[in-house]
Amino acid sequence: MKFIVWLIRVLVFVVLLVLALANTQNAVVNFAGYTWQAPLILIGLAFFAVGLFAGLLSALPAVVRLRLENGRLKRELRAAREEAPAVVVEPPMPPVI
Repeated sequence: MKFIVWLIRVLVFVVLLVLALANTQNAVVNFAGYTWQAPLILIGLAFFAVGLFAGLLSALPAVVRLRLENGRLKRELRAAREEAPAVVVEPPMPPVI
């Protein structure tokens, strides 16, 4: 299974490398009066990085909330274990024939 995962990773890397090498021509981005001229793959990489950063930033509140809730639940579990000691219930004896 690990071999298949690594094979897929290598294939994705090779495809992206070929795509990057095929898109080296210059492109111009005009936005809000600013002009940026760079290779197309660099522009694509920059927008990918900005999108990745925006996605991580938008997920941050949920991650923090879940971590806080996890800590609260762990404290509650620890308190519940300290209050009531574990009672071992033995199963009933089988009938004697």
